Amino acid sequence: MGIAIISGVVASLQSKDNAHIIPKWESHTPGTSTPTADSPDPSLPSFFIATVSRQESAKKLRHTFGLLGGLGASVQVLVGENLAAVQRSDIVILCCKPHQAQTILGENGMKEALDGKLLISILAGVTISQLTSWVLPTTKVVRAMPNTPCRIREGMTVVSPLPTLSNSEETELDRSIILKIFSSIGRCRFLEEKHFDACTALSGSGPAFACIFLEAMADGGVMMGLPRAEALELAAQTLQGAARMALQVGAHPAQIKDSVTTPGGCTIAGLLAMEDGKIRSTIARAIQIATEHASQLGQPTKK
Repeated sequence: MGIAIISGVVASLQSKDNAHIIPKWESHTPGTSTPTADSPDPSLPSFFIATVSRQESAKKLRHTFGLLGGLGASVQVLVGENLAAVQRSDIVILCCKPHQAQTILGENGMKEALDGKLLISILAGVTISQLTSWVLPTTKVVRAMPNTPCRIREGMTVVSPLPTLSNSEETELDRSIILKIFSSIGRCRFLEEKHFDACTALSGSGPAFACIFLEAMADGGVMMGLPRAEALELAAQTLQGAARMALQVGAHPAQIKDSVTTPGGCTIAGLLAMEDGKIRSTIARAIQIATEHASQLGQPTKK
């Protein structure tokens, strides 16, 4: 996910056709723009550092970022130098496994290196309370929950509210930085941390649930004689189109469904078959179970 975030921000910064940019999502999640020498934007990054634990990983990352060209080729990849990277950075995104967080943040000198900086954790299940206990009180800690489609800049990221500071200008700058990072790889919305387990299930695990539905639709097409490749293309584009329609202002999924459903037609026949299979309750229960499981991630194992 760290690779996806850096790649998305770099690609957004390198976009050359900014004169024709249409606001990417809602007003609170604008797309990023390319900084100019005449009007530098303090909320836009000027350099990137990625840290890994193995030389093999570093080699792969350098190749991946190098393919982006321009800023991508300038991304520095360090091996086993978390502290050095944090000391040189203003914004730190924690992208490790949940069980590694305390070890990384507990490294000698790390607390001091994070003093006054913005720490963004994308770790599932690791709470703000846990994170703040591992850093100095002056470190600004927020949680972010991106999902897999961020890799193609079609992700959904939920971010916890920023800590309340006396300096409102600093808070607004941090908010702008967060929005420009995550809106460059999809949508971004601020939500209270209490909703994060549900967000983990809905948008984090959601792509897997959606792919089950997608695969089933394609299987149905194959069963009725369509070639596999064409069936999958039809199903995928249909789901993408329906999702984009649902994201339009004032468009409710039920309205879209009703607009397709004509009296005595094939759509209502198919819908009734789905209702016979209790598809609504099955999908909703999947979100419920995944949410309950998400609440246990990153927490100490009970003996």
